[in-house]
Amino acid sequence: MPINNLNNFHLTAAKKNAIQTAISSLENELSDLSVTLTPQERQLYGSVNEQHKLFINKDWDYRHNSPELSSPDVDWEEFEKDKDSRSFYEGITYRIDAIALLLKNTKILHDYDNYQAALDDYAYCNYKAGAHKPGFETKRDELKQFFLPRAKKNRPTENG
Repeated sequence: MPINNLNNFHLTAAKKNAIQTAISSLENELSDLSVTLTPQERQLYGSVNEQHKLFINKDWDYRHNSPELSSPDVDWEEFEKDKDSRSFYEGITYRIDAIALLLKNTKILHDYDNYQAALDDYAYCNYKAGAHKPGFETKRDELKQFFLPRAKKNRPTENG
């Protein structure tokens, strides 16, 4: 017998509203950041891998510990702002990714519960249609389309 109702926790209307409001607030706060990169631009500018991040951090260390060794051609105030912004966005991205994973996992359990319940209902419908109860044959025929017919296995003949 399959396990049903893997997730019986359901949000109240008030909780759903609070979540929607929080997301709207976040979207509003981030609206100034409307930066859209093309796939080509993402590839061009997205080349700061982990090795490059280590390089940036080492350069930043030198700037703070030995400023006399820093290039006068670099706008170090902008460098600091970029580094601070990047760290902030990365932290927020990790948090949002964790929230997205939580939501996806929860949705998967609810999807599973819905599917199992629908299968139970379909089995009941087949039972009632077999007893020729009104309406069940039509329902069965409409639901049957979601199930692919099973391929008949070729039975081996005596010759192989």
